[in-house]
Amino acid sequence: MLPCLNKKIFGIDCVGCGMQRAVVLLFKGEFTAAFHMYPAIYPLLILLAFIGLNFFVQFKNDGLVKTSLMIITAVTMVTSYVIKMKIFF
Repeated sequence: MLPCLNKKIFGIDCVGCGMQRAVVLLFKGEFTAAFHMYPAIYPLLILLAFIGLNFFVQFKNDGLVKTSLMIITAVTMVTSYVIKMKIFF
């Protein structure tokens, strides 16, 4: 696994910490553990799958769908980071 550069330099987790381990857990078939490790893994995978599919198939409102998926992914990433770091608690 690649070490988190942010954690090495500053000593705190970054927004993406846990993503590598979550992908490994997905490959092992441990879907619940992957979600617990990095909750944004599923919205991120859906976003990447849609963007990949959109290269081959053009959808009517693809810009709106991509923007919505990006917002959902970003909100999930930030929310899980805030909860993990206990910033407001």
